Amino acid sequence: MGKPTGEFVALNVAVMTVSDSRDASNDTSGDYLREALAEAGHQVVDRALVPDNRYRIRATVSRWIASDDVQVVIVNGGTGFNSQNSTPEALLPLLDREIEGFGELFRMISYEEIGSSTLQSRAVAGLANQTLIFAVPGSTNACRSAWERIIEDQLDARTRPCNFVSHLKKL
Repeated sequence: MGKPTGEFVALNVAVMTVSDSRDASNDTSGDYLREALAEAGHQVVDRALVPDNRYRIRATVSRWIASDDVQVVIVNGGTGFNSQNSTPEALLPLLDREIEGFGELFRMISYEEIGSSTLQSRAVAGLANQTLIFAVPGSTNACRSAWERIIEDQLDARTRPCNFVSHLKKL
């Protein structure tokens, strides 16, 4: 990747943690994403902690997709292979366009860290109503890898040869 050029564009981002066991006091992944987004210059305009229920996940993300104020949604948790994990099933029907390469790239990066266990990661991403949606595993390490090695650059309008900022709704 070449050196970033041009103007930085601060984006409005909503962060969701999907978990049946975490609460506001121990949501380290949600806290990490909020801090990383703020450090990068973006605004966290909403945050939710939702149980792993596809309809509750879908309802909250649908509200953000329909909002004029949310340009990006980052969901952590609920992407594993357990029967209780339902984040991909909640999100995929909402997408106008899936970003297949995100899951592929995330698993490639994750392979370096956890080996073949990455096969059970169902990280997904896509675009819905000009709102970019990323869903990553709930571990803080996975959130850090996804943010630092993929998402941060793709939310930076200066990243060349391309990034997702031009595809997002204008505020």
